[in-house]
Order: sequence, then structure tokens, then C-alpha cells
Amino acid sequence: MMLNKERMNKVLDKLDAPAMLVSDPLAVYYLTGKWIFPGERFLGLLLKEGKEPVLFVNSLFRFDEEIGVRKVYFSDTDDITVLVKNEIDSNEVLGVDKILPARFLLPMIHQQIARDIINGSPAVDHTRAVKDAQEIALMKESSLINDRAMAQFKKLIHAGVTEKEVADQTLAIYKSMGAGAFSFPSIVAFGKNAADPHHMPDDTILQEGDTVLFDVGCKYHGYCSDMTRTFFYKKEPTEEQKNIYNLVRRANEEAEAMIRPGVRLCDIDSKARNIITDGGYGPDFTHRLGHFIGIEDHEYGDVSQAFTDPVQPGNIFSIEPGIYHPSILGCRIEDLVLVTEDGHEVLNHYPHEIEIIE
Repeated sequence: MMLNKERMNKVLDKLDAPAMLVSDPLAVYYLTGKWIFPGERFLGLLLKEGKEPVLFVNSLFRFDEEIGVRKVYFSDTDDITVLVKNEIDSNEVLGVDKILPARFLLPMIHQQIARDIINGSPAVDHTRAVKDAQEIALMKESSLINDRAMAQFKKLIHAGVTEKEVADQTLAIYKSMGAGAFSFPSIVAFGKNAADPHHMPDDTILQEGDTVLFDVGCKYHGYCSDMTRTFFYKKEPTEEQKNIYNLVRRANEEAEAMIRPGVRLCDIDSKARNIITDGGYGPDFTHRLGHFIGIEDHEYGDVSQAFTDPVQPGNIFSIEPGIYHPSILGCRIEDLVLVTEDGHEVLNHYPHEIEIIE
């Protein structure tokens, strides 16, 4: 664990201020390699041009290892605002991130610890959006584990099982494959429940002919994977169900095929959305096409109409079109995609073909 100076310098280069106070524990980890989850207590990493970073951390989380920053410990009775003010030039502008709690931010504003306090999150967000070689390697392995796990999750499907019984077994499978935790709690949805994009597994019992949807992901050395596949149980899908499934598959694959540096995120979304709309199911595609991912399962950046940014090498995001029609079929197919120097690489390898679980 050590301060990543390259990442820190990229943040400072993007910052419209000479200093920034990073309070998001995940961003602190991204920059220092140190996991600290302070709960309701203050945590702050102060970055300043040309100066040693300062980590403000409660004495409850004291640690001995050196991580390339100066540590300022404080107790529960210390005045955080005074401690931070002592390290800042009150005549300059200070960036803070978007999750700094108001109970800490408001006193800093009232006591005028800086000439102005601005949102510095874009500097961190845009830096984290471009993965370096180490991050890419970890995310590739996380997705490979997810591929292998999906093959095992299918084996949990049998007559009489409930969604919750299946979901409750997924973490042990991940851990047996070297993952450390979930990226997010596993979504397992049977039948019409698959038409709810964020259905939480319940006591629904599997029935012959049901759709079986898995939206699952794990963490490998802190980095997330995320994949969705839709199966059918015991029976061939109807012609209309096949049509919907193949529309979703085509939307996924054609959107992925166009990904390369310079293509706009909104245009990738449009590619998939137009396929589903032209197929007659536009109103049943109810969410953005994808989201960025890394240390968190949902990071800053969307594959949606709201984001006109061109993609860059090192971006990793999901492509997950879906059609959600409760009386016919709920279906989603999701992969993670890495933007490379001259194109893209799909990080998931589990097949897209219609598959029936017997």
C-alpha cells in the first residue's frame, strides 16, 4: 500500500483549484491503497500542488505502515474544521468531493477556511474512469471469475427452489473461485419477476417454463465485475419470447461492435435503443444502456443520452440492453467492455445464445 503519485497528479491536473480534500473512502483507497471506512467520523485526504498529501484520520483507525502521506490523527472531541484550516491557505480555492457530509462541509464554509469551496469530484471521477494497466488486469480476472461462476449458478436451478435460496448460495461459489465479496447482492429473478430490472430475490418458487435471470458480480482484489444472462427453464421459449430475446441480443452485440476511441457514449446508447424501438419494444427498455464500473459497481459515467463524451482507452463500462414486458418476457444481456487503443475488448465470455436449463 502506497500513495499512487501518478493517479494523484492526474487528479491535480484536472482540478480547477490548487488543493482538494478527498473524503470518499473508495477514492482514498484508489489514491493510497489504504482501506479506511470511518462510518460517521471524518476522513479526508488533502492533495496540494507540490506538497506532501495529508491524511486526516480518527485515532480509532490508527495504523503504523507508511503510505506516502503525512498523517494527522484526531479524537472524537477535536474540531475538524480547525485541523483542516491549519493545512490550507485561506486565500486559495479548495475542491471537495460530492460526498463530503454537510455536518463537516457547512462549518468549513461558515468559518471560511478557503476563499471558495468548489466541487472537485469531476477531477477524481474522470481520472478513475480511465483504468490503468493494474486495474485492467484485476477487472479482467474479476470478469473471468464471473464467467466461471455463472456456469455454477445454473446448477443451482432445480424444481421447487426459490430465488432467495439460489441467491443465498452465490457468495460461497464466488469465494471458492478466489473472489473476495459481491460487487452487489445477486439478483435472481424467476418468471415475471425478471421484468423488474432490480428485482430483489424473494420466496418465488421456480416453475416449469419460467425465465431465469441472473444479474451478478463479484470483487477481485477490490475490483468489480457485473454480468447478466437470461435463461429458460425446462421449456422452449415461445416465438414471441425468442423474438424479444434476439432483439436484446442484437442490441447488445451491435452496440458492443461499434465501441472504439472517439465514439460518443450517447451514440452507443442510441444504437441499442433504436434496435429495440424499431423492433416494437421501445417503451419496455426502461433504463440507460450501461454504467461505468471499477472499485464500485456503479461509478461516474453512463452509456446514456445524457453523456455526450467520447469514450477513451481505459474506460470500462457495461452494455446491458433489456426488454421488460411482464406478460411476455423480462430479458437482459449484460457484458463489461474495455475500450482499447484501437477498438474494444468484451471482458465477459459466457455465451449469448438462447439456453434452456433442464
